[in-house]
Amino acid sequence: MFSFKQWLILLVCSLVILKTEGLFVNITLVRNAVAKGAVCLDGSPPAYHLDRGSGTGINSWLIQLEGGGWCNNVTNCVSRMHTKLGSSKQMVESLPFSAILSNKKQYNPDFYNWNRVKVRYCDGSSFTGDVEAVNPATNLHFRGARIWLAVMEELLAKGMKIAENAVLSGCSAGGLASLMHCDSFRALLPMGAKVKCLSDAGFFLNTRDVSGAQYIKSYFQDVVTLHGSAKNLPRSCTSRLTPAMCFFPQYVGRQIRTPLFILNAAYDSWQIKNILAPRAADPYGKWQSCQLDIKNCQPNQLKVMQDFRLEFLTAVVGLGRSSSRGMFIDSCYTHCQTETQTSWFWQDSPILNRTTIAKAVGDWVYDRTLFQKIDCPYPCNPTCRHRVFTPQDDPAI
Repeated sequence: MFSFKQWLILLVCSLVILKTEGLFVNITLVRNAVAKGAVCLDGSPPAYHLDRGSGTGINSWLIQLEGGGWCNNVTNCVSRMHTKLGSSKQMVESLPFSAILSNKKQYNPDFYNWNRVKVRYCDGSSFTGDVEAVNPATNLHFRGARIWLAVMEELLAKGMKIAENAVLSGCSAGGLASLMHCDSFRALLPMGAKVKCLSDAGFFLNTRDVSGAQYIKSYFQDVVTLHGSAKNLPRSCTSRLTPAMCFFPQYVGRQIRTPLFILNAAYDSWQIKNILAPRAADPYGKWQSCQLDIKNCQPNQLKVMQDFRLEFLTAVVGLGRSSSRGMFIDSCYTHCQTETQTSWFWQDSPILNRTTIAKAVGDWVYDRTLFQKIDCPYPCNPTCRHRVFTPQDDPAI
């Protein structure tokens, strides 16, 4: 049962959504991609939603890559191919654009009049897979890298080839994709264009889980092997490390030449649930209550999470100093902050150094100010909007 507080939060969020998500953008299927083999898991064409820019933003492009985890074996890829994360046949016709995709200046002050694109995610490999063979027994297609190229080619033809400004962004698995494809995105754009990348909740940490196992490392190894991703990962990384390690931003980020902004919660709720304390490492569910609401965490669990934060910060700082890399690392218990209006730009959005996420990102994109801030440890930031989950929310990998 919901508590009164949870119902109140739900009501407030619903009112915010109704107020800010007035724009619905129709889906575009990339039908000519099918002939190139650039297809979703089920063989259907890839898709995106585009809202055209205007005025001063007419030659500026913001590409938002959708997130949604991965599939690492045939069984869960088959399950996925019957959902919107594996088939464009299952996607909605129109999608609400809010937060970083909003067309209203009061909700998205720096990008409201840009060409804003939401690229749908239906391959399960963060747009890295490419296996030619298709098993007729499953009809699974592992073609994420081909989807990436096909969608980019169509957007270039629709005006991105004359872009003056371009930002490749994404959340979660899309945030990882924006980081891994950052330099290849830059290579597609005109020489004189200002190109930058924003990774929201995409900095997945290579660490051991609470049982001591290397669960996420093994999981990413399975993803890379199944999808044939190795050849499409940044060569600056695969020339030094095994391909699976190059799914971790801590090993890829240092070599990225294009300006990059890392937006992440130090206590990323998805990582706490799926990397630090996955079900396999918590068979008796001792972490479940803590994972649903950080306020339920026991002192020993908070200690483990504080250690996770320190390891996460070590990995981020380990990328080295850069005068072009932006950073907004807050101490909220949440996941993805560019796609929710209340976390992106609202009266009581999370702030660091008296700055909202939208302002920090906007200042960085426009070269007004370089924002590089790391929050103090939980629970020190009163502006955090900590996520509260129900047991049915956010299924584990």
